Amino acid sequence: MNKILKFSTASLLAINGFNIQADTLSDVQTRGSLNCGVSTGLAGFSSVNKQRKWVGLDVDFCRAVAAATLGNSEKVKYIPLTAKERFTALQSGEIDVLARTTTWTLTRDASLGLNFAGVNYYDGQGFMVMKSLGVKDASQLNGATFCVNKGTTTELNLADYAKEKGFKYKISATDTIEQSKSNFETGRCDVLTTDQSRLYALRTTLKKPSSAIVLPNVISKEPLGPVVRQNDEKWFNIVSWTLNAMITAEELGVTSKTVDKPSKNAEVNRLLGKTGLLGEYLGLDKKWSYNIIKQVGNYSESFERHIGVNTPINITRGLNALWKDGGILYSPPLR
Repeated sequence: MNKILKFSTASLLAINGFNIQADTLSDVQTRGSLNCGVSTGLAGFSSVNKQRKWVGLDVDFCRAVAAATLGNSEKVKYIPLTAKERFTALQSGEIDVLARTTTWTLTRDASLGLNFAGVNYYDGQGFMVMKSLGVKDASQLNGATFCVNKGTTTELNLADYAKEKGFKYKISATDTIEQSKSNFETGRCDVLTTDQSRLYALRTTLKKPSSAIVLPNVISKEPLGPVVRQNDEKWFNIVSWTLNAMITAEELGVTSKTVDKPSKNAEVNRLLGKTGLLGEYLGLDKKWSYNIIKQVGNYSESFERHIGVNTPINITRGLNALWKDGGILYSPPLR
C-alpha cells in the first residue's frame, strides 16, 4: 500500500512539474527574454560580428520569436551550443527554442521529446576540397579521409553514399565544426563534408578562401529548422507561425520598410492584425506579426541580409525561393 501511495504521489508531482514547465510562453514573458539556442559560430546563420552582436539567418528567427512574444526583437539571450549539446539543452529547459541549422529527421522528431516547427532553410550535404587536390566531382573521392562533425547526420549520410558508390574512405571526427575546419586546413583530411550552406560559410573563414572549392554534388536532404519541446502546443504554434508569418510577408510583398503603408489587400490586413483574430488564437496580441516584420523583416530580407548573393556567403535562393519563383518555400494560409 505504501509503495502504491509513494508511486502515485511521485507520479503526480512529476506530472504537475511537467505541466508547469510546459507553458513556455508564460516563462518567456515572465522572464522578459527569450533563451534561444544557436551555433557556436557559423557565418551567415549565427555568429558574433565585429560589434559583438549576434547576427545571421537563425539569429533573425530568434529575434522574430522575441518580437512576436515580447514585442521587442532585442529581448533575446543567445546560448551557443555544439551539435552534441543542442538537444539536451532544449530537453532540460535551458533554452526555449533551438535555431541552430538542425536537420529535421524522423528519429529526432519522434524519439527525443521534441518537435520541429518548420523549415527555414532547405539544404543538402556536400563536400569541400582544396583546389590542389584536383578533384572536380565526389565520384573521385575513393580512399579519401573525410572531416566530419560528431553528433550530426553527416556520418550516416556519408556511409550511405559511400556504400552506394562502392568506395572506401576514412573518418576524422571532431566535436565541433571549427575543429573539423582546422583539420581540413592543416591537411589532416582531404575533404570537409557537412551541409552545403555551412561549407560556403566556412570557406569564407579559411585563411585562403580561394584555395578551396565546394563540389557540385549534394548527397542528402537536409531540411533545417527551429525545434521546440513536445507537449506545449501553444508554444509550438507560436514558433511555427512566426516562421510562416515571415514567409507570408514575402509572398505578399510586405517588408520592414512598407509594413506601415495602408493596404486594401485582405490577406495583408489579416497578417498585420488589422482584421481577424490570429493573434488571439496564438495567445498573443494583435501586433505579433507586425512586430516581426517591422523589427526583423520578411524571409527574403533576412536571407539576403545574411547569406544572399550580395554577401560573402553568396548563396542563391534555389530551393529556398518562394513556390511561385521556382522554389519550394511557402506558408500555409494565415486565416
